[in-house]
Amino acid sequence: MKKLTIIIILAVFTFTGNAQGFFDIGPKVGFNTSKMTTNMADYTPKSNSSYQFGAFARINLGRFYIQPEVYSNSKKGEVVSLSNGISTVNSFDMKTLDVPALLGIKIINQKPFNVRVMAGPVFSFLTDKSVKGQFTEDNLKNSFFGWQYGVGVDFLFLTLDARKESFGNNLYSAPNFDFNTNSGTFVISLGLKLF
Repeated sequence: MKKLTIIIILAVFTFTGNAQGFFDIGPKVGFNTSKMTTNMADYTPKSNSSYQFGAFARINLGRFYIQPEVYSNSKKGEVVSLSNGISTVNSFDMKTLDVPALLGIKIINQKPFNVRVMAGPVFSFLTDKSVKGQFTEDNLKNSFFGWQYGVGVDFLFLTLDARKESFGNNLYSAPNFDFNTNSGTFVISLGLKLF
């Protein structure tokens, strides 16, 4: 998977050398906060903050654009359970390779400045995981699917995005333990347009 990602990034860099204006490409870093929800009333969700870094490419089609990305992400979830007056922290910490494929439109489309909206699917592949409490690593999914939607602003060579990510399926599911999770993530990311 890592070799394929490197090959795709190099191919995009090579192709964009002859297509300035039509393509934007560059690195991105971001900050995310997530809150895991459950279908059990005894569990209280807590917010967690983490980071992401990677690269984006944008294919500009006038006011419309297509924006594939690939980045390494850290996602966390935590719930506190209360039993017989004793609180137990249950948490997971995942490292993922995320691949969003976004479609967008530029609401304001000026050369040095634009305002955008975007939405699309995101595919996440687990690269590392750790669990605590009643979670077990075996019940944490190795890949999952979700949706991202949000707004963005470009100014000169900088691109700033604010997005919400919702998962299409549970991240954790245990057949003998009625504890299915859904998590949502809010992401703010800053990119640098190199081409």
